[in-house]
Amino acid sequence: MNNQILECVPNFSEGRDMMVIKQITDAIESVEGIKLLNVDPGKNTNRTVVTFVGDPDSVSEAAFLAVMKASEVIDMSKHKGEHPRMGATDVCPFIPVSGITMEETVEIARKVAERIGNELHIPVYCYEKAAYEEKRKNLADCRAGEYEGLEKKLADPEWKPDFGPAFFNVRSGATAVGARDFLVAFNVNLNTTSTRRANAIAFDVREKGRDILNEHGEKINIPGTLKCVKAIGWYIEEYGIAQISMNLTDISVTPVHIAFDEVCRKADERGVRVTGSELVGLIPLKSLLGAGRYFLEKQQRSAGVSDEELIKIAVKSMGLNELRPFMPDEKIIEYVMEKTKRQKLIAMSLKQFMDETASESVAPGGGSVSAYIGALGVALGTMVANLSGHKKEWDDRWKEFSDWAVKGKEIQNRLLDLVDADTEAFNKIITARRMPKSNAEEKRLRNEAIQNAYKEAILVPFKVMETAYSGFAVIQHMVKNGNPSSVTDAAVGALALLACIQGARLNIKINVSGVEDKVFIDEILTKGKEIEESAVLLQEHILNEAVSGIEL
Repeated sequence: MNNQILECVPNFSEGRDMMVIKQITDAIESVEGIKLLNVDPGKNTNRTVVTFVGDPDSVSEAAFLAVMKASEVIDMSKHKGEHPRMGATDVCPFIPVSGITMEETVEIARKVAERIGNELHIPVYCYEKAAYEEKRKNLADCRAGEYEGLEKKLADPEWKPDFGPAFFNVRSGATAVGARDFLVAFNVNLNTTSTRRANAIAFDVREKGRDILNEHGEKINIPGTLKCVKAIGWYIEEYGIAQISMNLTDISVTPVHIAFDEVCRKADERGVRVTGSELVGLIPLKSLLGAGRYFLEKQQRSAGVSDEELIKIAVKSMGLNELRPFMPDEKIIEYVMEKTKRQKLIAMSLKQFMDETASESVAPGGGSVSAYIGALGVALGTMVANLSGHKKEWDDRWKEFSDWAVKGKEIQNRLLDLVDADTEAFNKIITARRMPKSNAEEKRLRNEAIQNAYKEAILVPFKVMETAYSGFAVIQHMVKNGNPSSVTDAAVGALALLACIQGARLNIKINVSGVEDKVFIDEILTKGKEIEESAVLLQEHILNEAVSGIEL
């Protein structure tokens, strides 16, 4: 039920004719669910880098259509440019942003590569994480010889393409399709104008480090302190400062906040002070949330706060607004995507949500309300954790309560996602029922869509039950170990969680009549009953423990 966001950054061998480029981007934007983030043409390189994001299915389809359109409008036999290239669509990397693993991304990349080879008859090499063999991981190796040497390369059995024909496609050349980690362009500002000092700091931190001569005159390498980081120092005339310009090639290895702190440390050793930083391009939400948690924990404060608060802490701690205002809606991928969608239920005010629920519209209904009640229930447990972490006499326990608050916040967020997921699942049933049924094939497709929609309308509230049940751990710990003056707040959270679980189970029951798969139904109903029965006992135990500590 997680929102999956996949990024694709294809490079096309045309950077001068904007009409050609627009035909390609139009093909990308023709796919519903796609957000075009950036189009960057280069005249000298005669190459355009396009960045778009969306759900995995939409991104896969948009990527294929873009490659197909490029094969129609770009003739590689006439192409000249400074950048290495071997095809009309030279490279097409897929990058996981959120809710999707690298393994899933690799599978998607290979499927798109196979489709390009089979349907468009373009030779395809899979590179980076999608490579089938070690020697094809490096893009430069796959592209060696470029377009001019491609005919000879394809004749070599060692370089038979992973997909598509092993003969020279004169018009389209060959394409490299890959899966790689998200790259963040991140610059750190210094209180100096010296490029030499900035470069010294860059060499200290970048993975490549620096080469020096030893006492024998031999060149040796001193590696830098940060893995998966490329960096140089430069002077920015516009701002009158020097910067460390970094590419973080794997933010799961070196996140932005670790890179920032390390530059601060190395700059300080050289008598230079970091004054702020800037992000070039977009960044996944999880990166700034991780940074916010990191800086709060350095202050020994609870990290179980709202996403907005975590982002604010990250921006202030790294000085991301020093050179220009940092606008989360324009810099965070997930937020940029949300601007193109309808207003989510969870973005409404309490009154708006209530009024929408009370309106003549059939959705949101009991399922969305149940999920929201559950989120409020866990929020009460999170509140008690945060209050306990700030209790003066419990300074030494801040980490314990911070961990519980973070756990509670994660559960809250999952339940909030399910508020909209429940309404979306119901809408899919309506859409499926409106499908045409004038012949046997249309009837078959309609019934299949209805069955899938009803199953989703059952799986969403079941996920609500499972998620809400996990919230009892937070509530139970707070009743037993949290701030005594807030014990009844946690107990109210337990009441809300049980209401959420029971409400979600009612939604499962009402929808099972539409599903023909009896094995699926029996399994869900059995598991749902077990969760509810266990939740009733847990709630009763929590209430008894809460009341026992209150003087009546």
